[in-house]
Amino acid sequence: MSSVSIAEAKNHLPRLVQQAEAGDVVRITRRGKQVAVLIGENNYASLNTPHKDMKTFLTDWRAEMTARKIDFPTSGDFKNLRDNSERKPLDWE
Repeated sequence: MSSVSIAEAKNHLPRLVQQAEAGDVVRITRRGKQVAVLIGENNYASLNTPHKDMKTFLTDWRAEMTARKIDFPTSGDFKNLRDNSERKPLDWE
């Protein structure tokens, strides 16, 4: 990651674009404060790729794990984990 002033970026834009294409992130500053970032097209495209919602991600992940023959617990596996003995009634007063 490199940082350059606006004046330097103006004078060396082709070199900075090559750095960005190579995967480097170039930060552009004005009076010492970062004001812009130059990144390559591949990095930009990955930032703009829509992400799956959580339900879709988990469904796809579970299908992939099932295809790899990785077992998941079923509701029956959890049946005996809870204490089902009779409980004392709560006194709300």
